[in-house]
Amino acid sequence: MSGIFFLLIYIAIFVVSALLVTKVLHKATSDYTSLKTVKFGDESAVRPNRIAGVVSVLTIFVMWGVFTGSNLLPSFLHAPGPFVGTTTFTYTAQAPGQGTDDATVTVVVHPRGEPADTPEVEPGDGFAKNDATTIAQWRSGLIRVDANDEISKSDGAEVIAIDGQEIAPGGTVQTANGSVTLSDKGTPNFQPSRGWQMEPLYLPAPEEVWTRTLQIMDEGFRNFTLLEHLGYSLFRVIVGFLLGALVGIPLGYAMGLSNWFRGWFDPIVEFMRPVPPLALIPLVIIWAGIGEAGKIILLFLAALWIMAIAARSGVSGVKISKVHAAYSLGASKWQVMRHVIIPNSLPEIFTGARVAMGVCWGTVVAAELVAAEQGAGMMIMTASKFQNTDIVIMGIILIGVIGFGIDMLMRAAERFLVPWKGKG
Repeated sequence: MSGIFFLLIYIAIFVVSALLVTKVLHKATSDYTSLKTVKFGDESAVRPNRIAGVVSVLTIFVMWGVFTGSNLLPSFLHAPGPFVGTTTFTYTAQAPGQGTDDATVTVVVHPRGEPADTPEVEPGDGFAKNDATTIAQWRSGLIRVDANDEISKSDGAEVIAIDGQEIAPGGTVQTANGSVTLSDKGTPNFQPSRGWQMEPLYLPAPEEVWTRTLQIMDEGFRNFTLLEHLGYSLFRVIVGFLLGALVGIPLGYAMGLSNWFRGWFDPIVEFMRPVPPLALIPLVIIWAGIGEAGKIILLFLAALWIMAIAARSGVSGVKISKVHAAYSLGASKWQVMRHVIIPNSLPEIFTGARVAMGVCWGTVVAAELVAAEQGAGMMIMTASKFQNTDIVIMGIILIGVIGFGIDMLMRAAERFLVPWKGKG
């Protein structure tokens, strides 16, 4: 339920932000793009809206804080949290020859990691006796009421109602600050209200992740510093990607320019293209072991087919009129290749390179999950085994930030090296 609520809030913020930017702020600004006659359908007229980017990132972090009770946000912005305090519910017991009797259970719900004392309560009259217990927030607990009553389940006593509502084994009744479920053997199980906030075990607050990041940067993780873990992953990705590009781009050009190469390699490329790199991990481990060579070979295979297809697509996309024009001016095959085919295919190659780099990042993390002593993937897997969710989230964020940074560098290189992209 909280996930649906989270999604609805995100959609609402997106719609409101889009209306404000496009209808209000956009009218107050003017640039070359806004003066173009054709806007819709012209890719060159589309530029990232910086305001939208900032609002998008802030929205993610604010919602993260809202649903984790972050101290970075004022309390009135927090989603309803789990119940903490003292609550009660009344159960009705029935025993042979005794009729029915009511008793009250007092439950002290305390924060996790902070012990609480069980309060003393008056037992009351009748065979059903008042009881008390303690339960940590986000947890539930069986309440053995029959152990406190004068007549136990072995003597035929059974719970038939909670707060006046009839209940049978397996049934659930909502109470003031939680719910009571009757187990198959007739024992009440109290579940305090969880609220809308996420339990730190599943999603810690942003400041907790930041604190753990500073700790890992200072103390390291598993005998390696944080920079060393990220450096190993980055090194593997760059080497594997470069090897894949060095082989894949010439192969793609050959397939785009030669019937023989197209016929020979097309079945191989099209067969390997849909095979996920992760499926090759067991085979690569058998062939090359779990060392650096195996990981780089896996990344090489992840990038190879993408770069080959990108280069082949780039060659296929060259306008034949440009090739005819070059030949009519007396150009040789090498000159056509140098001045026509390569420049016009570079946009497709850069697009493929960005896709290949993303696939390599995902592949190296998965490969490090299987077998590695260093790397971001190893760090995430080791942390998950000990339920250190803050380290897991830290690793995911750092991987995303580095991947985004690499993509931005590749975009900048594309703008510098291929300024004619989208201009015919």
